[in-house]
Amino acid sequence: MVPEVLLRVGRAIAHVAGRGKSHAPRILVGKDTRLSGYMIETALASGICAMGGRVILCGPVPTPAVAHLTVDMRADAGIVISASHNPYDDNGVKVFGSDGFKLADDVEEEIEKLARDDGLSPTGPGIGRAEKQEDARGRYVVFAKRTFPQDLTLDGMRIVVDAAHGAAYRVAPMVLAELGANVTAIGVKPNGTNINKDCGAMHPDHVRAEVVRRGAQMGIALDGDADRVILVDEKGQIVDGDAVMSMCAARMIEEGTLKKRTVVATVMSNLGLERALEALGAELVRTQVGDRYVVEAMRKGGFNLGGEQSGHLVFLDHASTGDGTVAALQVLAVMLRSGRPLSELAARALDRVPQVLHNVTLPARKPLDEMRSLAALQTKVARTLGKTGRVLVRWSGTEPKLRIMLEGPHEKKLRAFASDLESAARSDLRDA
Repeated sequence: MVPEVLLRVGRAIAHVAGRGKSHAPRILVGKDTRLSGYMIETALASGICAMGGRVILCGPVPTPAVAHLTVDMRADAGIVISASHNPYDDNGVKVFGSDGFKLADDVEEEIEKLARDDGLSPTGPGIGRAEKQEDARGRYVVFAKRTFPQDLTLDGMRIVVDAAHGAAYRVAPMVLAELGANVTAIGVKPNGTNINKDCGAMHPDHVRAEVVRRGAQMGIALDGDADRVILVDEKGQIVDGDAVMSMCAARMIEEGTLKKRTVVATVMSNLGLERALEALGAELVRTQVGDRYVVEAMRKGGFNLGGEQSGHLVFLDHASTGDGTVAALQVLAVMLRSGRPLSELAARALDRVPQVLHNVTLPARKPLDEMRSLAALQTKVARTLGKTGRVLVRWSGTEPKLRIMLEGPHEKKLRAFASDLESAARSDLRDA
């Protein structure tokens, strides 16, 4: 992620966004609070301008804000500079199309290919310009508030929100306060290097403690770009994405708004979610890991609720991507409509099957189908678990780690299986 590369990426995005258009492409650029965002923002903007594009700089705003504003402002593309939940010294680029949805894999691959080419750029009056969108935050705040039912208010509710020193450090507390909540905001002092550091969705202990200390009804822990959320109930207990999907699905079924009585989640979601939905007469459709694949399945199947256990929650009636603030508002609406505290709703949401997540950092990366010892043992473990559990082994998409997930009735056995699978993987790499 160096300026020379990002300039080329900006040119490539502008080329793809402007293809077939009679006007210069208009491209929104938002970012989180990482120190490197300034450098990357400038490089991308230079590349876009070099292709004759018009850059609209939104400053630090959540990823879902860029998705919304891209559509709301009739832009041709939206770019988010963020590495999401990763430490400050990582960074990345997410791209949305004019419809507010993330680009398909083949379009991203085309952009990567174009970024390696030296194409001709306009000169003289043909080059583009950049301008600041001063009210980007305000536009998003209005949008987020409109996803909350008009007949409800948060008056009298005590809510703790941890913005992870990230992109939502201003907007998330503002949305909740303007809806009437008494808000305690933490993780709202970004300095460029503290994003996600011991706070937010990845480290919810601070918000848990603050909820209990203040007697709050809910804690909201966002990640660095605020597209995911981990909730905390009034007792300080974690409420993850699976519980949120289950409780919201139940409410939507009751109201007749859950399309095709189906929820979309990834292979990582707990087996308990699947069983809870079956008990409601609903179905769970699973995808590979990644919120983009959840959204793709939702659009293809005509579904309106989906997400990940990790907190990416997609309410397609409201937003085109995961939105931590909007998801929290939907749960608050369920609480108010039912008159029940979050702890009770979460307890009723699903009976979890014991799940073990085992992340292994390995010295090399090899296709799983070539790791024969691992594959053989995985098959054996799957047969042993049968219908009582699951086993999943995959490489992380963002880190050099092998991720092992096991579910079943006996946690001690699952941990032993995970250790055995790690040993098999290391053996395969030694033999390579």
